Amino acid sequence: MLAGTTDGELHGSDATRCLIAPGFATLAGMTSIIPPPASPSLPIIGSDLRFPIRRVFCIGRNYAEHAREMGASVDKSAPMFFCKPADAVVSDGADVPYPQATADLHHEVEMVVALGSGGSDLTPEQAGALVWGYGVGLDLTRRDLQAQAKAKGHPWDVAKAFDHSAPVSALRPASERTPDAATVLRLSVNGQLRQQTRLGEMVHSVPEIIAALSRLFALKPGDLIFTGTPAGVAALQRGDRFDAELEGMARLQGKIV
Repeated sequence: MLAGTTDGELHGSDATRCLIAPGFATLAGMTSIIPPPASPSLPIIGSDLRFPIRRVFCIGRNYAEHAREMGASVDKSAPMFFCKPADAVVSDGADVPYPQATADLHHEVEMVVALGSGGSDLTPEQAGALVWGYGVGLDLTRRDLQAQAKAKGHPWDVAKAFDHSAPVSALRPASERTPDAATVLRLSVNGQLRQQTRLGEMVHSVPEIIAALSRLFALKPGDLIFTGTPAGVAALQRGDRFDAELEGMARLQGKIV
């Protein structure tokens, strides 16, 4: 169901009453007791406007070769998702601090999809209409902590959802250009190619990813989706410079400090 277009959506005064119902604190127009956090956003290629970020979703094991290098198999019937906090996004080419509590920080280059509308329980045919734009990003991973979590059957949050774990490029509006199966995704570190693939190697396509997520979450405008990484993940060190590219679409350059 596309948000705002189907039965069951709140409209007009009903929506207002829901927002002010007991237990739902509405702070619009009120003064905060502490300074409110900054609202994360991304630049837009060719525009002075910015794209506000609501949530960040990620899919794991979406390239078979990467799954194999991690000792995992791919189950196309059951895509695996995890999340990062919106304030983990690093924008505008800012330096990326090497995180605490790890000695094995890994890069994972990914195409990033930005949603301009939302919905739930979508078909892949409906899901494509939600895409507003595309970028390229790094799903930075504390690999040692991830290995520990896997061994204990624990969630991956501390390995994936830490501060500054999601550098993302400026976004290219889908109205200007759309990637296809032949589009190249690549990452170089210190001038040396580390990861490269074509998007046609993805196990789940963008519409399939969005549709699957919409059966688990109500998707909204401002959501970002990291669409998986190819083989070649490896360690980053302080001082390393990275150059990620979604060919013809977006580019991300930065430094680990």
